[in-house]
Amino acid sequence: MAKTKYFKTESKKLLDLMINAIYTHKDIFLRELISNASDAIDKRHHLSLVDETIQGAEDYSIDLSVDEEARTLSIEDNGIGMREEELIHNLGTIAESGSKAFLEKVEKQEVDMIGQFGVGFYSAFMVADMVEIETRSAYESSGYRWRSKGSATYQIESIERDTIGTKITVYLREDNSDEELDFSRYLKTATLQSLVKQYSDYIRYPITLPIEKEEDGEKRVERETLNSMIPLWKKPKSALTDEAVETFYKRQFNAFDAPLHTIHTSVEGKLTYTALLFIPQKPAHDFYTENYEKGLQLYSKGVFIEDKNKALIPDHFRFVRGLVDSADLTLNISREMLQHDRQLKAIARHIEKKIRNELEKLLANDREKYITFYDTYKTTLKYGVYDQFGANKDSLKDLLMFKTAQNDDYITLKEYMDQKSESQEAIYYVTGKSKSEILARPQLGAFKDKNIDVLLFTDDIDEFMVQVLADYDGVPFKSVQQAENDFIDEDAKAALKEKTTTHKDLLDAIKESLGEKVSTVTLSGRLKDAPVCIVSGEGISMEMEKVLRNLPNQPELKADKILEINPEHPIFGALETVHKANPDKIDDYANVLYHQALLLEGYPIDDPAEFSRLMTDLMLEASKK
Repeated sequence: MAKTKYFKTESKKLLDLMINAIYTHKDIFLRELISNASDAIDKRHHLSLVDETIQGAEDYSIDLSVDEEARTLSIEDNGIGMREEELIHNLGTIAESGSKAFLEKVEKQEVDMIGQFGVGFYSAFMVADMVEIETRSAYESSGYRWRSKGSATYQIESIERDTIGTKITVYLREDNSDEELDFSRYLKTATLQSLVKQYSDYIRYPITLPIEKEEDGEKRVERETLNSMIPLWKKPKSALTDEAVETFYKRQFNAFDAPLHTIHTSVEGKLTYTALLFIPQKPAHDFYTENYEKGLQLYSKGVFIEDKNKALIPDHFRFVRGLVDSADLTLNISREMLQHDRQLKAIARHIEKKIRNELEKLLANDREKYITFYDTYKTTLKYGVYDQFGANKDSLKDLLMFKTAQNDDYITLKEYMDQKSESQEAIYYVTGKSKSEILARPQLGAFKDKNIDVLLFTDDIDEFMVQVLADYDGVPFKSVQQAENDFIDEDAKAALKEKTTTHKDLLDAIKESLGEKVSTVTLSGRLKDAPVCIVSGEGISMEMEKVLRNLPNQPELKADKILEINPEHPIFGALETVHKANPDKIDDYANVLYHQALLLEGYPIDDPAEFSRLMTDLMLEASKK
């Protein structure tokens, strides 16, 4: 005869909390019940090895069954089972508490109860009007039935049960269309297959379900195993084929292409975890949008916990997809939320270091493959250098590559340092849209003469990145625009200063003609063949100005523009002549020179119609002489 007992906690409040607050996704009740069944089998198997009074099972399994008419779903295992006192202890006290202290801890998500039967079990009441347990302990010859509607009481009675283990029967609630609650879906084969695949695919024991099949016009029912059981990432690397890994990647992450690179690592010791990581061939379709969510899938002992754990992967490696499985994580009682503890942070540090080391090895041993990767994800790496005020610049700088003025192939910063002369005191760079445009810049003439290579910065992020990077192993980065006096000796500097003083009136007249378009007009010591160039002074560069101009909600910032004129070019003599003979015409010449310099820098000219008119007038004037 069944005995009615009262829960030993403030059960109604606690059950309400369990059902309505701790668990936010009704689907996970099945994960919890299956995980409890797996734990019970683990315990029986272990005890059968160390206790001769405990008999193991020939085939361990977790069997699901559905009765659509009765609206029940059953989960049965052949694990250790429970005695009467264990039923009362595990279920009647709801996590071994008889005081309000437990409630307070639960509400604060401070309880680590993963694997305790009496906690995850109660998630079943999210979908059930009543839950029934039939169980027999491996230590006893008879069993017990426990039943509750999730209120203040439960019933328990002795029963005859032939097999060792536990069967949980969930009596599903009625559907409620007004609240869009569909409990009948848990009676459907497709739903159960999907939930097992999502949450319990890597439980080590077979999870079975009767499946109706039709063959030769006859219908029959066969139990099918729904889960894969052995996680691919738990297998040794030597046992994994490229085909198996590729198939897993495509299925697990809904990918069409094989991964570009795979990282499989297993760590044991103070910290224990396994990670299987992938670098996709192509970024996700929303990778460069605000909708993209980084993160790695998280498992604990093969049980799926979270789809995208953002804490496990830094932003500069946000393109990496994959999963982590660890038994060391401190999970809260619902398994839905992860405590941000030292284990999680330690795993994240390990993973970041592993990815970086793997990329460095790829760069060293398979440069072609690394270049494929770099062309796809270089912007993300560069942003990682710039992000957080350069906190990660030292760990990322050796992954950066750039093309140069002298070479179409990528080189690393270390390779640039190795090839430069000892007398070169800076790492020179120039920014622009493309190599062809950059090579047309007149400022590069001096670098060509001195056979000094220049890094080409063609991505918008480069300007921001280099400001944070600042130097490489103590050697500063320097824009070619800032290198006016780097290649002329003291005698040349003195001669240039003297010419500037001599032609001060002409330079002042050109500056007056251009007004606020430029901050200064000066003579250049670096130009070789070109008559003029325009460079930026202190503050933001002209390239930075262009980038900021295209960003939303940015204040209007302008670069300090300096017009440099080549005193050795014939055009300078023409300017002198015009200034002496017809000072009023200097305005036209100054504007033509200014717009010519803009065009050489890849800038649009202010007024194309006016520029065309000036060029036409000057050509007609020259033809009359």
